[in-house]
Amino acid sequence: MSVTIRVFSEADTEAVIALWLQAFPEYNDASRPHRNPRLSIANKLGTQPELFFVATREVDGALVGTAMAGYDGHRGWLYSVAVAPEARRHGLGTRLVRHAENALAALGCMKLNLQVLTDKAEVLAFYERLGYRADAVVSLGKRLAAQESEALV
Repeated sequence: MSVTIRVFSEADTEAVIALWLQAFPEYNDASRPHRNPRLSIANKLGTQPELFFVATREVDGALVGTAMAGYDGHRGWLYSVAVAPEARRHGLGTRLVRHAENALAALGCMKLNLQVLTDKAEVLAFYERLGYRADAVVSLGKRLAAQESEALV
């Protein structure tokens, strides 16, 4: 499959949302407002938009993949790697990850982190094939929006 990987353009928004809703079923869960794809895109456009990549088929320009990366000067992060079902098993996910890795390395990033939901065995296996390993750490998280709503009470 011949694809081009390039930086996201706002014209890609609807195609990215359609892909994410297909690739990430949790984005369809209204009880998870932090999984709002429009908000994710808007936030990324406000912070390092040059690290938001899309893959399009050369034959028809259809958007078939995404990868978002971030770098805080200490560690890099990889998010929202998604490949359309019809484009899977052609190396596109690997190309997207390597593209993001190269962009981060060019910024001086020496360590890249990512998180995968524990019930996603196939996704974990994909990243393991690319050389990623579980770090001996505990990943902690806190939803700040919940804290805001509690303060209003």
